[in-house]
Amino acid sequence: MATTVVAKQPAFLHDRGTWSARDDRIPTVVWLAIFWLGILGGFGLDIPRYLHEKPEPPLVAHIHAVVFTIWLLIMTAQVLMVVRDRVAWHRRFGWFAAIWTCLMAVLGPWAALSSLATNLRTPGFTPAFLSINIVDIAGFLIFIAWGLASRANPAAHRRLMMLAMVAIADPGFARITSNLWREPKSALAWFGFYFYGNIILLVFMAVWDWHQRRLMRQFVIGASAFLVALYIASVLYFWPPWQALAR
Repeated sequence: MATTVVAKQPAFLHDRGTWSARDDRIPTVVWLAIFWLGILGGFGLDIPRYLHEKPEPPLVAHIHAVVFTIWLLIMTAQVLMVVRDRVAWHRRFGWFAAIWTCLMAVLGPWAALSSLATNLRTPGFTPAFLSINIVDIAGFLIFIAWGLASRANPAAHRRLMMLAMVAIADPGFARITSNLWREPKSALAWFGFYFYGNIILLVFMAVWDWHQRRLMRQFVIGASAFLVALYIASVLYFWPPWQALAR
């Protein structure tokens, strides 16, 4: 009697990559390129305002800008090392990147709080933006720590490190919309206005992985939780009790 063998369908949601790590290299470069477009476009448009800002930004904001830029170059180098098959270099250099992240963890909140305090008496300014600062830096640090803990799982590690990049993408993308349109006055509209870059990156990553049947559970959990946190931050931005508390 003939036996029919039914091919096992690949899992829809993975805890560990079942494909070659090489298959993720080009998508990672594309994700990184979209991130850089947002950063360069946004901060490029914002340079004239930043150079003539009144009151002047505190010194720590300038230092943070340098440390932030170097971190982006470090992460770009990390991706390119893997693309060029320099995986051993990538692993060794990863510890330097982790140390540099500690600088980000200190200078990010310090620069944010100093800038908010400097502009506290500026007409039309609201310190309620602190909710976005908190979500961005917390998301960044959580994804970095999670990514480092997942080094033995390359597919998850790669996506978690990209989520860390997504967590700090909004300052660049938001500067583009801020220079083109007026700021919306409702939480939902403001959520799209300010975080559209994060959403584009997350949707692109999710659709690509879903199409390739490479959707990782870690990515789904991390991306979903981060989007919820961003929306809560948007609601807080317009909530009078939070505005008073932030001030």
